Order: sequence, then structure tokens, then C-alpha cells
Amino acid sequence: MAANASYVDRADPDLPICLEQTVLVWIPLGFLWLCAPHHLISLCKRTTKKRMSKLYLCKQFVVSLLFLTAIASLAVTIAEGHGPNSDSTQTEKIAGVYYANPVLFAVTWILLLLCQEGLRRKEKHVDSATLFFFWLLLVVCDIFPFQTLIRAALREGKVSDVPRFCLFYISFGLELVALVLSAVADISPEDKEHMKKNPEKAATFLSRITFNFISSLVVKGYKRPLVQEDMWDLKDIDTTDHISQVFSSNMKTELDAARVRYQKKLQKRASSKRDKAQKEDFHDGMSNGLGKGVSQDVLMMEEKGKKKGGKKKKNKEQSEDYPNSWLVPTIYKSFKWILIESAFFKLVQDALSFVSPQILKLMIAFTEDKTSYAWVGYMYAILLLLVAVLQSLCLQQYFQRCFVLGMQVRTAIMAAVYKKALVVSNDTRKESTVGETVNLISADAQRFNDVTNFIHLLWSCPLQIIISIAFLWIELGPSVLAGLAVMVLMVPINGLIANKIENMKFKDDRLKDLLALILKLYAWEPSFQAQAEGIREKELKVMKKFSYLSSVSTFFFTCAPALVSLASFAVFVSVSPDNVLTPEKAFTSISLFNILRFPLAMLPMLIASIVQTTVSKKRLEKFLSGEDIEAGAVQHDSSFKTAVSVCDGTFAWERDAEPLLKNVSLEIKPGQLVAVVGAVGSGKSSLISALLGEMHSTKGFINIQGSIAYVPQQAWIQNATLKDNVLFGSPNDERRFKEVIKACALEPDLELLPGGALTEIGEKGINLSGGQKQRVSLARAAYSQADIYLLDDPLSAVDAHVGKHLFENVIGPKGILQNKTRILVTHGVSFLPHVDEIVVLVDGVVSEVGSYSSLRASGGAFSEFLDTYAKEQRTRTRSESELLPDSENTDLDTPLEDVVSSTLKRENSIRRSQRNSRFEYSRVVRRKNSSVKKTEKADDLTKGQKLIEKEAMETGRVKFSVFLQYMRAMGWGYTTMAFVVYFIQNIAFVGQNLWLSEWTNDAVVYVNETYPSSLRDLRVGVFGALGLAQGLFVFLGTLILVNANIAASRILHERLLKNMMRVPMIFFDTTPIGRVVNRFAKDIFTIDEAIPNSLRSWILCLLGVLGTLFVICLATPFFTIVLVPLAIIYYFVQRFYVATSRQLRRLDSVSRSPIYSHFGETVSGLTVIRAYNHQERFLKHNEITIDENVKSVYPWIVSNRWLAIRLEFLGNLVVFFSCLFAVISRDSIDSGIVGLSISYALNVTQTLNWLVRMTSELETNIVAVERVSEYIEIENEAEWVTDTRPPKDWPEAGRLQFENYKVRYRPGLDLVLHGITCDIGSAEKIGIVGRTGAGKSSLTNCLFRIIEAAEGRILIDGIDIAKLGLHDLRSNLTIIPQDPVLFCGTLRMNLDPFDKFSDEDVWKVLELSHLKDFAAGLKEGLQHEVSEGGENLSVGQRQLLCLARALLRKSRILILDEATAAVDLETDNLIQNTIRKEFSSCTVLTIAHRLHSIMDSSRVMVLDAGRIVEFDTPQNLLSNKGHFYAMAKDAGITQQDSSTAL
Repeated sequence: MAANASYVDRADPDLPICLEQTVLVWIPLGFLWLCAPHHLISLCKRTTKKRMSKLYLCKQFVVSLLFLTAIASLAVTIAEGHGPNSDSTQTEKIAGVYYANPVLFAVTWILLLLCQEGLRRKEKHVDSATLFFFWLLLVVCDIFPFQTLIRAALREGKVSDVPRFCLFYISFGLELVALVLSAVADISPEDKEHMKKNPEKAATFLSRITFNFISSLVVKGYKRPLVQEDMWDLKDIDTTDHISQVFSSNMKTELDAARVRYQKKLQKRASSKRDKAQKEDFHDGMSNGLGKGVSQDVLMMEEKGKKKGGKKKKNKEQSEDYPNSWLVPTIYKSFKWILIESAFFKLVQDALSFVSPQILKLMIAFTEDKTSYAWVGYMYAILLLLVAVLQSLCLQQYFQRCFVLGMQVRTAIMAAVYKKALVVSNDTRKESTVGETVNLISADAQRFNDVTNFIHLLWSCPLQIIISIAFLWIELGPSVLAGLAVMVLMVPINGLIANKIENMKFKDDRLKDLLALILKLYAWEPSFQAQAEGIREKELKVMKKFSYLSSVSTFFFTCAPALVSLASFAVFVSVSPDNVLTPEKAFTSISLFNILRFPLAMLPMLIASIVQTTVSKKRLEKFLSGEDIEAGAVQHDSSFKTAVSVCDGTFAWERDAEPLLKNVSLEIKPGQLVAVVGAVGSGKSSLISALLGEMHSTKGFINIQGSIAYVPQQAWIQNATLKDNVLFGSPNDERRFKEVIKACALEPDLELLPGGALTEIGEKGINLSGGQKQRVSLARAAYSQADIYLLDDPLSAVDAHVGKHLFENVIGPKGILQNKTRILVTHGVSFLPHVDEIVVLVDGVVSEVGSYSSLRASGGAFSEFLDTYAKEQRTRTRSESELLPDSENTDLDTPLEDVVSSTLKRENSIRRSQRNSRFEYSRVVRRKNSSVKKTEKADDLTKGQKLIEKEAMETGRVKFSVFLQYMRAMGWGYTTMAFVVYFIQNIAFVGQNLWLSEWTNDAVVYVNETYPSSLRDLRVGVFGALGLAQGLFVFLGTLILVNANIAASRILHERLLKNMMRVPMIFFDTTPIGRVVNRFAKDIFTIDEAIPNSLRSWILCLLGVLGTLFVICLATPFFTIVLVPLAIIYYFVQRFYVATSRQLRRLDSVSRSPIYSHFGETVSGLTVIRAYNHQERFLKHNEITIDENVKSVYPWIVSNRWLAIRLEFLGNLVVFFSCLFAVISRDSIDSGIVGLSISYALNVTQTLNWLVRMTSELETNIVAVERVSEYIEIENEAEWVTDTRPPKDWPEAGRLQFENYKVRYRPGLDLVLHGITCDIGSAEKIGIVGRTGAGKSSLTNCLFRIIEAAEGRILIDGIDIAKLGLHDLRSNLTIIPQDPVLFCGTLRMNLDPFDKFSDEDVWKVLELSHLKDFAAGLKEGLQHEVSEGGENLSVGQRQLLCLARALLRKSRILILDEATAAVDLETDNLIQNTIRKEFSSCTVLTIAHRLHSIMDSSRVMVLDAGRIVEFDTPQNLLSNKGHFYAMAKDAGITQQDSSTAL
């Protein structure tokens, strides 16, 4: 080896030839021989013939040429040894290598030919990583002989061995060509199309490790905003279908095992309970237990049990009553390969990260030792670059795998939950609301996603910590412990703060009060604004506290590295005078401390998120291991003669609950129409549910023959087009569709809907009225052509005429379903004479069955039922007689049709012109690409026909003005101060490190002298002071920023709220409430939380990067040359990335909501889906929706890696150049500075990466400011209070005058009221009637100035209302609206938001509105919390509350927008009577939808097309036989009716 040492120990080193010819040849060849079997296997398999591509032929050609060179070099050797001109002296000189190597090569090339053929035959393979590596190794190993030969030739001035020299260079050239070829993708033409849809499949090895394949998408995203259509198809392994199959098969085995464990546990628990019971008996025998020397351990157990039981009783019970701890093993089994791969990459990356500090150490030693050769320095520089590049590659592969794993876990959980939701039993369903179930797939699945991203840190963090400490120990000895102690102390402090922060996070919903409408009608805005602002102030207070705490934690985090190094160095220097801080020691330690920062910061976060995930895990396990619905509840035995038979069935909703239906026996023959009647709560709907198999049968059985169609009591409508709702997955048959639509009286509706049958219906059918929803639901059943129809009271939600029409054309003996078996639950007495059989239910027992006449005669429960509904009966006698198919009534057909369509149109008008629900109607969002055929109708969409503007999705770069706007909101003073403070902090940081390099240079100065202790103390003191200064400045800067951000948040929210309270109603017409809520929820949240964080990080990152570059340039001025090109590249990469990433994030959130809404829809429509047996279709749909979302998540993950790897390469270049220039100028600079500049550079990669991330995030988040300001700038309605104030008791008389009043909804639309003129006296009772669009509701809206006059005026007690402030006007009128609207809050707040009235007053009105008993019965009384929209009250109670509201205000003018549609007859009467009594002295305007209620008015106003056509007393109008008479006739009211009413 001595000889070999001389090769290296000189200024121009070289490797010995024997090494070059042996080891360097064997390495690549050995690698290939090891990997060859992998390729040769596919030669043995029989595969389809694939065409040979040009590329393949080129590769084979190059290898063949190489084979020839090997043969040639063998020939040369043989010729030299045994040729004619060889003499014996030369023979000895030819080494065995010259024989062996050509032979080895020749064999290898043959092997390689076979390998490439094997690769070609593989399906879907475009290149081979192993072959690429082989060529790379070969070329790298051949570089050494390459330069050796050239140097030898140059030294000697001639080439000594020409043939070998030539052959070597020829083969080297060929190897280079082969290397290039092996890096190119070989795609066969048949795969080309396939690969176009997903370029990743065509990506070569190089492209995969650098993520180059996504470049095409990134460039596209830079040129124009990406849309969903640009997204690539998923790889098969990423599809929901594939993932959920793997996951559910694993889940089944794990869950079964868990169930077994759970059963065992239950048995154990039961037996231990028995034992305990016995022991307790034994205890009670002893008086008081103790005195009598009870065995001590029993007592101990008792005590323990008590302690635990007290605290954890509830918890324990909950956590343990289902099979648990199977979800994590399932996830592991399903995704173990990806986990193992990512773990491998992480391990390599961790190992490599410790190599850099060691090379740095060598590098510093090299600059100190001026005698060492220059090439050593260059070697270190190249080594550093290689290590860094490898580290980057491994890290990015690891991240890629982890994020994809997270995405797959989320997909698997979402799919599993959805699948489960379709089969879940009612017991499990009852345990959680729809919202909670949706939460499982939104929040909990996302949590798993987030935690799996970083799961490997669980082992990697401790590993990194241990290795760092070991290396630091080598450097500094035991004094490391001082630094470590500081770090370990930091962790709990940070943890504590984080904990504090977690507990304080709360977001209050200030949104639910956004039901602007009612506020406007009651003039309640100020109260709600004050409330919202109060809540907001609380929130900001919490935010401030939260931000202060987090700035403390930032302070610690910033100080940490400084404090840690200070502690270590100070202890190190002061332990013994021999310890001198050299540059190697100092900077190596600092790089190691930098490595340590990451795991120490991450561990507490990781543990916190794992704790959160366990909560999610419990929820998911509980839901997924819940019971399924019983499969065999309903039998389908074809031997029965009946269509439906129930034999002695007893049914309950839950396993252990009281049965609701007892001993039911029914036989229904095919084709019969059977009505089920009974009082409310007698079990009619339960019977239907039992037939559907939704109930728990405790005894008896049900047999059903044929398929089922089901119409639930509350129609379930999907968010799809109206046509899709009716087809419901059946094939489209235009003729049948038309027939069904006609029979279900949906034709008039289709004319009114903007897109006809292709109108998109909003979620929960928001743009349809109740009656329309019910008819769509019925049409769905009628279209499905099932054998058995279960109709659960479908006629309740529609008007009498429409009900009659539906019965005649769909359900009844002459309807389109006449030959099917129909079971109809109904309250409509008038239909009963036409059914084949009536089943009467009383308290869950079938009391009688028979035909109408026989039951009527028997005088049992049925006749009681009839008497109960006699009131209704009386009003319907006429219509009943009309229903009877009498000969004389045949001509009634024509008017009947008319009645129906008029009623329908009226239903619509209630919906349309009714200003209240107008903004719901506005949700008729037509899909932007909805396939509405462009009929003439669609073309001449007149101005203002389309209600909804499409929400603007911002695209492209955010304008700079938005940043300025935000800064203005923060305040310029704050902004500049923050910047200055951060800048000073950065100077302190740089100063500290420069000081450190000075300090380390002392080691050179005082080489053989003792180090003066005064100097030592100075060094340590200044170092520490600068470190503290940094922390303090960051703390200060953060505090300033926090205050600035809170100021900005407050200002923006205040402006938004103020403006939203003042916008005109038109705005709410054209804007779905969801968008407004979104501004208050998501955007304000972003302004509160996200922007401050990203802004702070961005400033710190930016300054950090600038500081680093400054230090490197200071150390090695050469570096400035490289800086410019690097900066340019950086800028471009960043611009490309930000544009694409921003758009991908937007696409992700856009495609995410359909998953949740579809899921929520499914859960709420579960019974319907099961009844029609459409589970499979919905599963498929869910898979498609999830896939659509993953399509935008996956490119986002890859684009992040694309960016990271490019930036890390840039960072690695920075490191490389800083090393290179340090080597070049090593004579002129101190080793301390070199250490400083390189350790800085090593840190720059991550900071660069962060900077781009933050820029992107800041751009994405600042959009929120843009969206909020868009709503701040909407113009307002008239002033709330003007100079003209009305007198105190105005309106005293309550006299109303309309003078030539005209109005239109929006500028550019036609008039709605054409010159109304009338005079209404004090205390008159006026009924207002009219067909659709007659302008009834517009009239009330004008009184409240919800819409302003086009011309003319309204006088109330002689005062022109247009001159008053809106609040003065609105607070003096009272309205009982059509849809009762309630807010979240207490009952009392709902009645009296301003606290104007005393409690007695409130109780009094509750008594008058028949709610006193109800309210008194509540636990909290008036403080009872009303849930959103009043969900926890019945519709009747909500209506009565609105009445109470009106009674409390008691102004002289009352407007009643008649809402009796939602109320049963009883409540209706209560309301009518109270109004008659309490408002006898007031002017009352009633908009009537049922004529009965206005037959007792003093006058009736008949409106038609915005004009008054008749205005007189009901008697006169009836005798005039005009419009009113026609309407009354339709409603079956005659003269004598009206006289009785009066």
C-alpha cells in the first residue's frame, strides 16, 4: 500500500492502474449480474408480441458494438501474446487482467442484450432503473482510466499502447451513448394514447426521481388557470375502487377478530359483574365493612373501582362498548409496502444528514492547513454536493410516498364510511346526526391523512436526536449536556403554550343570524349587529391572547439555537483552560444543533396530533363496527299468492326498544289499492318502514313479491337536475317521462323553472316548494315501474285540488299506477271511498280492515277517525262529490285541469314573488355547462331573468393593491415598525455568527499560549447578548404584528358586517346565503388566523435568506457572480409553481364539497335509496366524486415535490459554490469565515423552500381580503333613520292610502304593480287574493320598502313612507311571515331581541298564542335555546311563536302573509281566532291562499297582473260573479258558505 500512497500524496493524484483495471471494472459488472435475473424472468413468460421500437433497436445496436470492442480487445491481447512478432520476453508482461476483462465484458454484453429484450416484453415498462444505474456506474468508474490514459500520453508525449487506447475511447463513447439512451422512455405506439391521459405512466426513472413528468402541467398552469378537465387520470392503484377493495378485505378480517375479542370481553365483564354482586352482598352483611376486619384487598378493589368509576364511568362505558383497536392494523396491512418504502428513504436521508457536518469539519481543517493539496478541497466540495443531492432525492421520495399514503388512507376511510352508511342499522344511525356522520368523512378522515403524512417521525425524531447528541459529544464532550438541557427545557415550555393555545381556540358562529330578511321586516338589524360585534370582540380577545402566547413560543423557538449554542460553548470553554473553541468544533456543532432543532420542534406537535387522531379513530371504529341492517327482515318468497303479507309481526325501531307495531297481520293482493289511516302517532309510517325492512322485527315475518317504489312523507330530493331526480338511475324513456310529468301535475312547474326539466335543483330541493318536492318524489316512484308502491302520505303537502288531481291521475283506480299494488297512508278522507281496502291503525295495532262502506257501517275506530276530520270533511264535501265519477260531471274535466294548473302556478308564485323565500329561490343555480338545449326561450333570457350570478373564482395573480389594502387596514405605522424590528433582529443574527467566527479564530492566535480569561468572558458575554437580542426583537416584532393583524381583522369584519346589514334585499335575491356565510366564516377565519402566520413566516424567511446570502458574499466575494443566475432560476421556478399550486388548491376545495354534500344527501335519503335498491349506484357515484377530488390532490402533492427538489438543487448549488470559492480563495480568508459561510449555506436549502411555500400561501390567503372587500363595496339601501321622524304614537289610526303606486323588482325589469290606487280605512280587515304573479306579496314588500317605488306613493296616516327612515317605518308595522323564521338563541331573544319588554309581557303573549304551557314545561323556560332555524320546535310551534312576536309589537297595522299551508287545522284555527280577538282594533291585511280564511273580511281586494280588478265585500263579489266568484267556485265555496262564515 506504501506504493499506492505515493499515488495520492501529491498535487496531481491518480489511482494505481491495477486498481483501475480490477476493482473499478468489477463494481458495475457485479451490479448488473446481481440485477439481471429480475429482467430475465420475463423472457420465460409468454407475452403478447410487442413491436420493436427504434429506440430499442438503437440500444441493442450500441450493446452489439460494445460486444465487438470486447472481442477486439481480446483479439489484441491474444495477438500480442501469441502473435508472430511476439518474443518470449514480452509474454511474461501481459497480465491476466487483459485476458479476463474482455471475456467478462463480452459475457456481460450478451447478458445485457437479453436484459433489454426482457425489459421490452414487460407490460407498461418504459425504462429500467437498474440498467440506468449500471451505465452510470460504468461511466463513472471509467472516468478514472480515462484521465489516467490521457495524462500518461501527455506526460510521455506519445501513446504507448495505441490499439487499447483507441478501443477504450471508442467503448467509452458508446457507453455514454448507451447511458443517454437508457434515460429515454421507450413507449410503444399502442400505449401512447394511454400515457397521454396520465404522463406519469410514461415517466422514466430520471423523470420520476426529479418529478419532471409534472412539468407539463406546471407550465400549463402558468400559462392559464387550470380547470378540472386538465387533471390527469388516476393510476389504477390510486383509484377509490382499488383502494377500497383492498381496505375492506383487510378490514373484514381485522374487524371479525376484534368482534371475537369484544365478545370475550363482554362475557368476562358479565362474569365479573356477577362476582362483584356476590362480593357486594357479602359487604353489606358486614356493617360498614371496616370494623369487622374485612379482607383488605376487597376493600382496596372497591376503593379503586369507585375512584375510577367516578371519573371515567361515562368515558369508559362509551369507549368500550364496541369492538376496538382494529382500524390501525387494517390501515397498516392495506398500505404496508408504501410504509416500508418510505421508512427506507427516511432512514437513508437521516443518515446522510449527519454526513454534511462531518465533511464541513474536514473542509474547515483543510482551510486551516495551508500545506494540504488543493484537490482535497475540491474533492470535499464535490462530496458535499453529492451528499446533498442524494439527501434531497431521498427526502423528496420519502415525502412523496408519505403524502400519497395520507391521500390513500383518506380515500379508504371515506369509501369505507360511505359503504357502511348505506347498510347501517337504525340503532347505529340514531346515535349520530347527519352532520356528525358527514364529519367522519370530512374531519376525521382528514386527520388520518395529516397524521400519516408524518408518521415516520415517530421513530425518526428520536433517532436524529440520539445521533446528533453522539456526534456533539465527540466534538464538545460532556458540555453538550448543558445545551441539551436548554433544549429539553424548551420542549415542555412550548408544549405548555401549545396546550394553552389548543384550549382557547373557539370559533363562534356569528353567522346563523344572517337571515337578513326577517331582520329587515322587523327592523332588528342594530340588535343583531351589536350581538355579532359583541361575539366578535370576545373572539378577538381570545385571538389576542392566543397570538401573544404563540409569540412567546416563537421567542423561545428563535432563541433556542442561540441559547443552546451559548450554553454548550460557555460550559465547554470554562470547564478547563485547555478547551479552546476552534472553527471546526464551533461550526460543526452549530450544523448539528440545526439538525436537532427540527425533531425537537416536531415531536410535541406530532404527539399532539396523534392524540387528536385517536379521538377520530375511536369515532370511526365505533361507526364502522356498528350493526348492519338485518338482511333477512323482509323475505321474497314467490310461493305466496299475495303481493304483501305480514304475519303476526311485532316491530320496534331499536333492538331493545318498546315495539311500536304489535301483532300486525296483513294480506294484500296484487293490484290492490289499500289506504292506511289512523290518528297522528298511530304507527302508519312505522308500518311502511317495517315493510321496507327498516324496523327491527321481534317476531313474525314479512313477505313481499316484486320490486318496491317508495314515496316518503318528507320528500327527499337530490342535488341534480329535475329530470335526474325523476329518472333516479333508470334509463331515459322520453314518452314515459312526459306521461309521468303530466300525471304528477309537474307540467306547469317545468314551464316556470328556468331550465325546464334540466333545471338544477339545489341541495335539499331548496328551489322547489314543498308541494313541488312531493310531486317530484311521486313522479320518481311512478317512473320507476316497480310492482309495489308504498306511499307515505304524499298528498299532505299539496293543495286540495292538486291532491285530487294526483289521486285521479296517479294513485287512484284510473291513474297510471292502476294495475300495481299500492299502499297509501293518508289523512285525506275524500279519497277513502275510492280505495279497495282500508286498514285502520290505533296505537300500533290493526283495529279494522275492510272497504269504506263496511267500515262506515261498523261504527268502530274508523268512524271516530272520520269524525275527527269532519271539519275538513265539511269543507271538502263538494270536492268529494266531484270526485265521484257521475255522468253529469263529465264536463268538469276542463275546468278541473285549469284549477290544477292555476293552483300549481299559485304555489309557484308563493315561492317566486314571495320576497321571503325569494333568496332561496335564487339558488336555481344553473350549471354553467348545463345541457340546456338552446331553445329560443333560453336565448332571449331577458334582462334580470337569471337570478344568480356565478360566483367569481379569482384566477391568476393577486393584485398588489390587495396587499396594500391589507397593510392599510393594519396601519402603516405598525407595518413599518414590524419590518424595522425584524430587520434589526436579522442584523443581530448575522452579527452573532460573525462574532463566533472571530472567537474561533482566537484559537489560531493563542496557539501555544494560555487563553486569557477576560477575553473568554467577553466572547461568551457578547455572544449571549446578541443571541438574546435576536429573541427579544423577534418577540417585539411578533407582538407588533399581532396587534396590527388584530386591528386589520377588526376593521375588515366590522366593515363587512355593517355593510351586509345595510345591503338591499335584491342582493340576497341574487346571492345564495351560502356565499355570504362563507365570507363571514372561511374568509374572516383566513384573515384572523392564516394571514398573520404566513405573513410572519414570510418576513422571517425572506430576511433569513437575505442574511445567509449576505454572509456568504462577505466570506467569499466571488459568490456574487453566481448569485444572479441562481436568483433568476429561483424566480422562475417560484412563479411557475405558485400559479399552478394556487389553482390546484382551489380545484381541490371546489371538488371536495361535492363529496360531503353527496354523502350528506345519501345519509338523509337512506331509506329511499334502500327502498329502490340503488345502493350500488350510489357507491359508484361516491367513488367517482372522491376520484375527481383526488385528481386535483395528487398533482398538488407532486407539484410540491417538483418545487422542493428544484429548490433543493439550487440550495445544493449554493453550498457547492460557497465551498468551491472557499477552496479557491483559501489563502486569503480565515477558517472561521469559511465555517460560517458553509454552515449558513447548508441551512439555506430549507429556508428557500419555505420562502416559496410561504409566498404561495400568502398569495392564496390574501385572496380572502379581496373577497371580503368585494362585499364591503356593495351599495346600501336607504338610510335607517332620516331627518323626517314620525310622531311618537304613529300610526295612530292605521289608515293606508296607495296613490298610483308602481313598482319593479330591479331596474330593467317590467313593472310588478301597475298603478295601484286604493284607500283602506282604520281598523279595516282586508283580504288580498289573486292568482300567481298577481302581485300580492309585492304589495307587502312595498309597505316595508323592501322594494322602492318606481312612481306614486303610499301614505300611512297621511305621512309619505318614502320620506321616513327605514327603521322608523319598519319598526311600526308588524308582519307574520309565510315561513316562520327563528334564530339561534333563547326563546326570549327570538321574541324580543332588544329587551324592550318585561318578562310578564312576554309570558302574556305566550299565553295568548297558546304557547304558555309549552314554554312553562321547558326546563329553561324563556331561556330555552332555539336551534338553527328553530329545528327543535315543531312547525306549528314556530308559527305560533311568530304570532307571539306580532302580539308583542302590537302596532296598528298587521300584515298576515298567510302561512297555513304548514299548519294543521287545529293550529290554523287557534291563530285565526287569536288574530280576530287581539287585533280587532288594528288594520289587518291578509294575503290568502285559502279562501276560507278571508270570507269574514270587511273587504276583499282581488289582484290580477299587478292591478286591482275587484275590491268589495265578499258578499258583493260573490254575487257579481267575477274573478272572485270563479276562485271561490274552484275552492268549493258557495254563497251559503260565505254567509255561514260571516
